[in-house]
Amino acid sequence: MKILNFGSCNIDYVYSLDHIVAVGETETSDKLEIFPGGKGLNQSIAAARAGAEVYHAGCVGEDGGLLTDVLLRSGVDLTYLKKIDGKSGHAIIQLSHKGANSIFLYPGANEKMTKEYIDEVLSHFEKGDILCLQNEINLVEYLVDKAYGKGMRIILNPSPFNEKLDKVDYGKLSFVILNEVEGRAIAGGGNDPAEILANIKAKYPRLEIVLTLGAKGCVYTDGDREIYHAAFDAPVIDTTAAGDTFTGYFMAELARGKDYPEILKIASAASALAISKKGAAPSIPLLSDVLKAADTLPLCE
Repeated sequence: MKILNFGSCNIDYVYSLDHIVAVGETETSDKLEIFPGGKGLNQSIAAARAGAEVYHAGCVGEDGGLLTDVLLRSGVDLTYLKKIDGKSGHAIIQLSHKGANSIFLYPGANEKMTKEYIDEVLSHFEKGDILCLQNEINLVEYLVDKAYGKGMRIILNPSPFNEKLDKVDYGKLSFVILNEVEGRAIAGGGNDPAEILANIKAKYPRLEIVLTLGAKGCVYTDGDREIYHAAFDAPVIDTTAAGDTFTGYFMAELARGKDYPEILKIASAASALAISKKGAAPSIPLLSDVLKAADTLPLCE
């Protein structure tokens, strides 16, 4: 079973601030740091650091050396990555001194994929292989349709959630990994996690769902069973890559054939370690550290 992550690569410009800037407000940043990032890149690195063999596909621009270097150093296979003219995607991240963040994106090369390129990449994968997708690239709906036709197991992290996802047939997905805001949008409403999950299952009964709840943990359901795991208690320094770390470790453990209680435990421990360091890709932990944390970190009450 191979893992293909068709996703974004961004250069992250992180501005440290006392607090997230409000509308009409001007605030002076006390630090600027530049990191490799993007949901796709982060998730590929997380899966690779979890010990999985992962192929990353997508587009980077002429300025993408920072991005390809960190992917290669992390053990990600770049056979199918495409370099194009122009700029890579980038993100402007406000990071408060309390660890909260606010992000806006310039897609750049991430939205330059073609159907011909997608077809060529998918020709190297087969039934049962895992395809991971986010919503920072173009043609997500085309990728879903083509991968479904090949019998691949499709994981969608519908972030950022916007109207582009209206084109996606959720009935063709194997898994969604989402937070409460994204879950509520797909469900068409819901006042609490139980209601969100019930509403999504009513619309897409075959879909397996992982709902992340921040400090309240996470829950998996396939309709027949529901598995909950509490969050691990760790200091909050920077939450930027926490969700991506969770997703990357989830697909790595899934590819290893682990059962869901263990998958949720390992992915939750990895996410907890990620929030205790600054940056996106640099904060993603190694498997050895995650396994230790899963046995030693306390759970949130």
